[in-house]
Amino acid sequence: MKITLNPDNEVVKTVKEGLKHTGGYCPCRREKTPDTKCMCREFREQIADPTFTGFCHCMLYYKSND
Repeated sequence: MKITLNPDNEVVKTVKEGLKHTGGYCPCRREKTPDTKCMCREFREQIADPTFTGFCHCMLYYKSND
């Protein structure tokens, strides 16, 4: 398993700016709860799934099973 940033630098820049603006909460979600604090609960659960490969909700991180 490997977690990397999105290879698209513009996406990374945009999401990181959003994270700064929201205090570290997923900029793609309206609610600010512990579940939406980056790295969000949804992606942590996806990381735990050995069959999951793909991006987190806001496309900042990518999990591969290499």
